[in-house]
Amino acid sequence: MSRFDKKTALVTGASRGLGEGVARALAAEGAAVMLVARDGALAARVAGEIVAAGGRAEGLACDVSDYGAVEQVVARTRARLGGLDILVNNAGVIDPIAEVATSDPAAWARNITINLVGAYNVVRAVLPGMLAGGGGTIVNVSSGAAYRPLEGWSAYCSGKAGLAMLTRAIALETPGKGIRVFGFSPGTIDTDMQVKIRASGMNMISRIPRADLSPVAHAVQGLVYLCDPASDDLIGEDASMRDDAFRRRIGLG
Repeated sequence: MSRFDKKTALVTGASRGLGEGVARALAAEGAAVMLVARDGALAARVAGEIVAAGGRAEGLACDVSDYGAVEQVVARTRARLGGLDILVNNAGVIDPIAEVATSDPAAWARNITINLVGAYNVVRAVLPGMLAGGGGTIVNVSSGAAYRPLEGWSAYCSGKAGLAMLTRAIALETPGKGIRVFGFSPGTIDTDMQVKIRASGMNMISRIPRADLSPVAHAVQGLVYLCDPASDDLIGEDASMRDDAFRRRIGLG
């Protein structure tokens, strides 16, 4: 029996990068997975490949900043895949990369709307059902930028800092109710977002050579570990791939 047999997961930002990797990994271990992304065609392609490999998956287009659209996705997940046990809140954007004095106000607000309000929207849509069903797992993909400001990333840092506080608030409000909530900082991993960051030339992260970035597979391993009861002692915390103790726990030490 696989770790996540009879579990259903919803993964946002699942058309590429970390989200895609996590969706594939959860499906490989028995979970039925709903893949959500703004590019529904890409999400559907990945879901199709999961199904072809013997898993259960669907892919849908959804802008997480639209609460009504999120509600529809959650309802479809429960109806088509049989419940909702795991949420991986991964959708996010880095733009605008700009100093505050020259940043575009609309783009700045859009970043917060996706990275923070969008994450809230998905939690808000899934949490009542999880509580009614006796519990569930929520992993909010955070960042070291939640705790360390970086020039040019004022929107991203602010949104991720807010998400870290949202994670703590959920943990504070749900003790003893079966809700396993975590933040997860994947580190600097080799994704499309890093291509955009390197092109910006802004702050020290843009100067990290691609060869020095961590493989997506390592972050996938860490995030999937949080979906397993073995991580119960970390509930309410922000697990980081930069933490040597955490890396040892998942076999990467």
